[in-house]
Amino acid sequence: MSITADGLTATEWLASSPGQYVITREQAYFDEAVADIFGYHALQLGLEQLDLLRASRIPLRVHAGPQGAVGLRADFRDLPIDSNSVDLMVLPHTLEFSAHPHQVVREVARVLRPEGHVIISGFNPLSLWGLRRGFGARRDFPWSGDFIHLARVKDWFALVGLEIVAGSMACYAPPCAEQKWLDRFGFMEKAGDRWWPIAGGVFFLQAIKRVRGIRLILPKWSDRAAPQKNLSPVPERVRDEEGMAAKVRSE
Repeated sequence: MSITADGLTATEWLASSPGQYVITREQAYFDEAVADIFGYHALQLGLEQLDLLRASRIPLRVHAGPQGAVGLRADFRDLPIDSNSVDLMVLPHTLEFSAHPHQVVREVARVLRPEGHVIISGFNPLSLWGLRRGFGARRDFPWSGDFIHLARVKDWFALVGLEIVAGSMACYAPPCAEQKWLDRFGFMEKAGDRWWPIAGGVFFLQAIKRVRGIRLILPKWSDRAAPQKNLSPVPERVRDEEGMAAKVRSE
């Protein structure tokens, strides 16, 4: 995700005012979301310019991508990683810049271990940012991406056994090119969550891989032999009374 076709690169856009506006909010969300997820292996797919795993306490954290300064060169549709081996995956705007986003979701589900977590971010087409894409130069980042509806992503997750456990919206201000205009529309950030929560420019989804199987419930067999039934001892008082009665009869 380093460049777009003959247009504004991701690195150039991230350095701009709207890019910083988006990344500041995305970094804050990912920092909080990954902090309490534990395991041994974490993987970030795409957007190598950012470290969205910096707050994770997982010891092995790897950035993967088809190019750029990454720890693993890979095609996201066919990751060179064992199945059921990764505890956490983050996908920052990975799906909208993939030619086959559904296949990427399937690959994520394959490499995640059972109960593993995946966190994604994406541009919301039902927002001012989506509206801007309709009137903008689609050769430039991020307008060159294919903004995917949130409902479609949820359907893809459900098909591969990824259960959504959290989500959020951010970036309610319009995608202004200058910082002063972003500052003037700052009031929309707080108002958006209350008045138009589905119209944020960026959405986040967090899901867990659920694996449902058959569990056999077996009876609890005991190796110990059944206790031997013994006659109850006769109380001392009863024996004494019977002995006295027999003595009286003999006299």
